[in-house]
Amino acid sequence: MTGLVLPPGHGRKLITKAQEVTFKATEAHGSSISIFEVVVPPGFDVGAHVHSDSQEFFYVLEGELQLFAFEPTERTQENWHEWKSPDGDEIVRATEGAFMFVPPGTPHAFRNASDKPARMLFQCYPSPYHEYYFEEIAEIWSSGASVDPEAVEEMRRRYDVSQITQLRYEPPTLVDSEPAQRGA
Repeated sequence: MTGLVLPPGHGRKLITKAQEVTFKATEAHGSSISIFEVVVPPGFDVGAHVHSDSQEFFYVLEGELQLFAFEPTERTQENWHEWKSPDGDEIVRATEGAFMFVPPGTPHAFRNASDKPARMLFQCYPSPYHEYYFEEIAEIWSSGASVDPEAVEEMRRRYDVSQITQLRYEPPTLVDSEPAQRGA
């Protein structure tokens, strides 16, 4: 039997404007857990969602993410950024070394509200749901065409993703550092 050793930066990469995903261990390697390294750009919000069968693990390697993994007192459709649980759980500002475990049936999300990319280790059981999901969503983001929301929703259903709030990618606006010139 042979294991898998990958040097830093190695693995199959899917790169789009909204995410960079590096496949580390997959079903093709004999793994029952899909393992990815994900770079989350500023302004990316995966949207609150839930999986009926999958469980996930997130570990922040660099940067800062907002995370939550609980059933809120109220599921609002606009966004999850202010959600709270009946037990008082709130959104967590997660920095290097923070982790989140998400059992099946638990609403959860992550977003990068900072102005710098974040990097995380992401694991999903069972494989290969998220492997296929990342491949299809990368095709959609890379197509350049307008995205058909119904087609995306159907794709999510195939991969055990029930979206609660919308996925968003709104890169921060760069502020011009030079002062405006006044007319004479």
